Amino acid sequence: MNRPLSLLGVTVALLTGCATGPATPTTQVPRYDTVAQVAVFPGDTPAQLAQKVGGTVLSWPSADCEGEDCTALVGLNTPAVQGLRALGGRPARIEPNRDVFGGGGGLSARMNGAVTVWSGGSVYVWSGGSRSIWSGGTYAPLPENTALWQKIGLETAHRLAPNLGAGVTVAVIDTGIDLVHPAFAGALTAPGTWRDFYGGDATPQEEGVLGQGAYGHGTNVAGIVLQIAPRAQILPLRVLGPDGSGDVAMVAQAITYAAQQGAQVINLSLGSTQNSPAVQDAVRRVAEQGVLVVSSAGNDNMSRITSPASLAEMKGVLGDNLLSVGSVDLRDLKSSFSNYAESLEMVAPGENVAAPAPDGRVAAWSGTSMAAPMAAGGLALALGQPLTVPAKEVSQKMAESAFNVYSDGANSEYKNRLGIKGRLDLPAFLKSVIRF
Repeated sequence: MNRPLSLLGVTVALLTGCATGPATPTTQVPRYDTVAQVAVFPGDTPAQLAQKVGGTVLSWPSADCEGEDCTALVGLNTPAVQGLRALGGRPARIEPNRDVFGGGGGLSARMNGAVTVWSGGSVYVWSGGSRSIWSGGTYAPLPENTALWQKIGLETAHRLAPNLGAGVTVAVIDTGIDLVHPAFAGALTAPGTWRDFYGGDATPQEEGVLGQGAYGHGTNVAGIVLQIAPRAQILPLRVLGPDGSGDVAMVAQAITYAAQQGAQVINLSLGSTQNSPAVQDAVRRVAEQGVLVVSSAGNDNMSRITSPASLAEMKGVLGDNLLSVGSVDLRDLKSSFSNYAESLEMVAPGENVAAPAPDGRVAAWSGTSMAAPMAAGGLALALGQPLTVPAKEVSQKMAESAFNVYSDGANSEYKNRLGIKGRLDLPAFLKSVIRF
């Protein structure tokens, strides 16, 4: 049985006080016990396939598909094998669907319990005009993050990549975001591109109660991407519910949809302890289109990383374009919660990362979910500049240019299991891939 990546608990007082949103989703799509990838042959129609299998066709292949890409995604609540037998034994892969994926991380702010309202204006506005992101080495929009951003060299990175990610779309596939938060003004793609796969509509607004489940998770993740690449555009896609769980079908569909909408980078701060063939195929297809995918490693302190991050070790274009990210603290020591493995490609500081929170507020979260969008934002910085290497090499260059977290005996217990070299180093990375 697949198990979703766990959420970290609330450990200290919140920056955000007791702001709340809707306790339950206002709408929700039908959810299925299992999902099947069924081969589609010439002459098939969605209606015929649905009738024969006794399920619901969730996606249909394009007319120019070839080979293994000619499959339909079918949701099933009845015994799947019986319906598939009616198709004469054609190729099909069945897997559990409901609540297989989860978003990791937990609120971890420490501000003496004070209510903090976002007062910095749009992150995009801070990237230009009369105001500066940096003031005397302090990160002006959120001074709480100054030490974090100094650690990964963000101020220098902003000088090296002055376009700040302009022209790059980063899809945040998560719990949705606070669509009206002032931090995101001018920083989101056109509303017509938004999608809520969990709610079944075009409004991927976060829903839930602050301090419970994953409410605020996606807003935090999107806010981290924009702090790294302030002029990138966020494509908000919701696949996780208020408790942080979501279905295979939702995640797979969102990955495919993100590429169709022109996303150059996809952030997946979610995972499962078991590989999903449907999600793996979706990641493979977008990777073949040149999309860079970043995925968090999981928060169970296990010596294995969750999927889809674990797919980064695979050979070929899938492995080249997929980047797995774990977490360290400000001393570059493995975070107590972070998963680790020899297949893990890199780490980033994922503890107490302040960012926008629902209801126009600010909160800090901890988790590998917070480390992944730092890498996604770094990729957006690079893609916003002229490159000296093919785009397919950019993710690997980020891992190879990381700061060595194993020097002087540090992390000896996790030697070679916190990345090729270790922690995200934005200046070193950018110097290795962009043209000056």
